[in-house]
Amino acid sequence: MANLLLLLFLLPIHRSISTVGLTLDRLGIEGRLSTDPADVEDSSVDFGGFARAEPVAVLHPGSVEDIVGLVRSAYESARGFGVSARGHGHSINGQAQADGGVVIEMSRMSRRPSVGSSAQGLYADVWGGELWIDVLRSTLEYGLAPRSWTDYLYLSVGGTLSNGGISGQAFNHGPQISNVFQLDVVTGKGELVTCSREDNRELFYGVLGGLGQFGIITRARIALEPAPQRVRWIRVLYSKFSAFTKDQEYLISLHGKPASQRFDYVEGFVIVDDGLINNWRSSFSSARNPVKISSLGADGGVLYSLEMTKNYCESTAHMVDQEVEALMKKLHFIPSSVFTTDLPYVDFLDRVHKGELKLRSKGLWNVPHPWLNLFVPRSQIADFDAGVFRGILGNKTSGPILIYPMNKNKWDSKSSVVTPDEDVFYLVALLRSALDNGAETQTLEHLTHQNQRILSFCKEAGIKVKQYLPHYTTQEEWKDHFGDKWSIFLRRKREFDPKCILAPGQRIFKRSSPPYSSSS
Repeated sequence: MANLLLLLFLLPIHRSISTVGLTLDRLGIEGRLSTDPADVEDSSVDFGGFARAEPVAVLHPGSVEDIVGLVRSAYESARGFGVSARGHGHSINGQAQADGGVVIEMSRMSRRPSVGSSAQGLYADVWGGELWIDVLRSTLEYGLAPRSWTDYLYLSVGGTLSNGGISGQAFNHGPQISNVFQLDVVTGKGELVTCSREDNRELFYGVLGGLGQFGIITRARIALEPAPQRVRWIRVLYSKFSAFTKDQEYLISLHGKPASQRFDYVEGFVIVDDGLINNWRSSFSSARNPVKISSLGADGGVLYSLEMTKNYCESTAHMVDQEVEALMKKLHFIPSSVFTTDLPYVDFLDRVHKGELKLRSKGLWNVPHPWLNLFVPRSQIADFDAGVFRGILGNKTSGPILIYPMNKNKWDSKSSVVTPDEDVFYLVALLRSALDNGAETQTLEHLTHQNQRILSFCKEAGIKVKQYLPHYTTQEEWKDHFGDKWSIFLRRKREFDPKCILAPGQRIFKRSSPPYSSSS
């Protein structure tokens, strides 16, 4: 430990050395603590592409003990330094960065998930830096899969559990943080603690959705279910927002019913330009005859797509048509707009990655992503539609806009996540890419300004949104975000990370001004 402290103290002096200490065997570290410029550069940026913060060093852990040792060194050091756990680097505003500190590259270390069962049910024990796509591949060998997903599987387990983890299954199973039995966590004191709903409960609930503020997740016990073999994937269009949301809310009200009486996945998205409407159906058929939004009677030039799936296996395939038909009869979509395809379960879950590969091939993946994710109360979603979808956005979006409702009772109120105070709330995710193609409406400056306009509109209109994957810079903003949970959040910080070492990139607390003054 003393050697590690000395090494960290000397790191700024050794910045010109490509890798400090080689394998560091003599310092008791199984992995590698690096100041290699390439490692530092990779850990200085993220998927958002517009926030940059350079760490002093990057830890490639070889064991959980490496992480314990690093955090404990930071805690015991008189000078101190920030520590951030980085999974796949998919944060937007530098949340996983550590300016002048150390970034732990969690996904560089991999451990094969182990599958088991307990009184709680089937589970997989998973390394915190494991990507969800690898969890899926491992559990499928046993005919099993996690119950709740994110739309993009190349994210780390610890990363999504530190935020929430949502997709179209959340209306029925809840977010990913509602499907965890147990965690191993390295706290800001450098202590490795096993926690669950029964043991060390305060840490367990604090870490879930806790934005990395109370501990680094090194192991998660994830709930599993029998994996289906295939998926019936359906998309339909609406020209009226009221009909669209009425049908979405009806479908999520079927949560808890037998699988034969509900869909397994419910999402939706907004279409405001002709280019996106043809991309919308590209997963289902070749777009030889382009569709015009105006030809479908769009209200204010905007269409809404409802997306649903029905899971099945060979033994239940003969029932799929009948079950889908019974559910579709109760919906109010444009009759001519039904697009359907059947595909393997894995291909559906990994659908976003296929889009990623196409964008990479065109050089359009590694661009700035000024995303904005909001939870909007059900009672105010029509006001949001009028002011944003049919107002601020205009007729160009520069990326998909997701919108779908979730049931609040599927979210555990004891976790750190904050959601609107209504039984049903919507995710609105503006997943835009900034492009340098000469179009002013697709520049980073324009999209960032538009995000601010949306937030200002919500504030002025009294729409009580909560940011998902939140980003704030002032004390009052963070307090307002957490609301009644702020005092609990603060108490947990005092208990589990009293020196404000962890996740400094979130900019919630300042390490230099204890006890826990928020950023200003």
